[in-house]
Amino acid sequence: MRPNVPDTPAWNALVEHAEELGEFDLRAAFAADPERASAMTVDGADLTLDYSKHLVTADTMSLLVALATEADVEGHRAAMFGGEHINATEDRAVLHTALRAPADVSMSDAADSGENVVDDVHDVLDRMAATATRIRDGEWLGHSGESIRTVINIGIGGSDLGPVMATAALAAFTADHLDTRFVSNVDGDDLGEALRGVDLARTLFIVASKTFTTQETLANAGEARARLVEYFDGDDSAVAAHFLALSTNAEGVAAFGIDTDNMFGFWDWVGGRYSLDSAIGMSLMIAIGPEAFRAMLAGFRAMDEHFLNAPLERNLPVLMGVLGVWYRNLLGLSTLAVLPYVNDLARFPAYLQQLDMESNGKRIRLDGEPVVGETGPIVWGEPGTNGQHAFYQLLHQGTTVVPADFIGVLQPHHDIGEHHDLLMANLFAQTEALAFGKTADEVRAEGVAEHLVAHKTFPGNRPTSTLIAPKLSPHLLGQLVALYEHKVFVQGVIWGINSFDQWGVELGKVLAKRLVAEIQADDPAPVTSHDSSTNALVERYRAARRARLG
Repeated sequence: MRPNVPDTPAWNALVEHAEELGEFDLRAAFAADPERASAMTVDGADLTLDYSKHLVTADTMSLLVALATEADVEGHRAAMFGGEHINATEDRAVLHTALRAPADVSMSDAADSGENVVDDVHDVLDRMAATATRIRDGEWLGHSGESIRTVINIGIGGSDLGPVMATAALAAFTADHLDTRFVSNVDGDDLGEALRGVDLARTLFIVASKTFTTQETLANAGEARARLVEYFDGDDSAVAAHFLALSTNAEGVAAFGIDTDNMFGFWDWVGGRYSLDSAIGMSLMIAIGPEAFRAMLAGFRAMDEHFLNAPLERNLPVLMGVLGVWYRNLLGLSTLAVLPYVNDLARFPAYLQQLDMESNGKRIRLDGEPVVGETGPIVWGEPGTNGQHAFYQLLHQGTTVVPADFIGVLQPHHDIGEHHDLLMANLFAQTEALAFGKTADEVRAEGVAEHLVAHKTFPGNRPTSTLIAPKLSPHLLGQLVALYEHKVFVQGVIWGINSFDQWGVELGKVLAKRLVAEIQADDPAPVTSHDSSTNALVERYRAARRARLG
């Protein structure tokens, strides 16, 4: 049966190829080609990608690269780096790559007068660095004259996920005398836990909201402000010494009580999930220092240059992107597991969930027509070896085939005994076991009772990529994030969708504002403006709320 894919020459060639390929056998593929691993291993900046354990042949990859060419990935790439308004539904350029451009590079919004946006980027970076240095050196003093020891970032979505992930990933580089915490959820327990045990006299809050109107962020920031003012006996002037803002809304920031000199802005051409390397990374810069932050930016740039210059067939983001299309559209596989065998990357899968699923979770093409086939996968994962004792059973013997990205480093930060040897042995073993499995005859040869043979047989042919890097560092983290950014971009181009808007998050926000008013209304009359389920749930909560508030 023909997969549900577009009717174009490259797609049609892939459909025919997939049908001819049939059931792919990785054991046979490796046996037939001793050079398979070397032919399917590619370097980009400091990253090495081994994609030989995928359900593909050299012909498959040639056809997938031809698909990328037919979709004009190179042209769209040039348009993005050239500042054209490829975010058509919001009429915006997509210039997050300017955030990591060296000062001597010129990039501009094509719809503007050609002004070099990199100058503005470096002005903000320099201001961030000066402030971060004051905080790290103990020169930024709170309202009572004491230096800062706790930094609490208040944001949500891209204003939280990136800094949280990167601060954890770069824990080995963070200042020992500073405690960095994060609040995102409007659930009061999140803020309550972040404030547990802190000395407010030595705490700095960073409010991350471009518009300074984000409901969850402003609710948390408002409560933090109230507690600070209460701590200082009602003195509102304390706010200026204990808050920074990452925003462009100077009026809203000033009304909150934050000195606009301590407001760090960014631009409409920076999407939230692409904003880690903008002012949104302020908490990270404070934690690791400006020098390490700039090293991360250089890592981003290194992958940008690889993406720009490497031929498509040796281009890491392109290869990972087209492999994802192969599984999503031609083989009908709907998920992607990201499995870092680097404990400090524990939050990386969650970060990628937003990057990938908010970008490519779309059902309408740029031309306004419904997509043909499927778009973005469901992204999930946990670090190894923890995941091995949780969900790997399904990966090995379940009925669902899950492509997976395994990520490892050659050198650990903490070289403890044989720990890293054990960790990497597990990474290599898992990709080998997933690829080649264990046949019934091999199980029998081990003397297993016949009634258990089927239970101990592993089908194999479970596809994986292995990404290897020398060591997790700020420079390497920048490369890794940019790799996945560009992979998502490649897939969006092939699917013909806009990877840079997110209208899907709006409807729930609108309804939530309406429901808050109904929940808090003094009118005791039952709510009847929704469906019967929602009405009943609201009434149940209103009853509990009345009891709670007396």
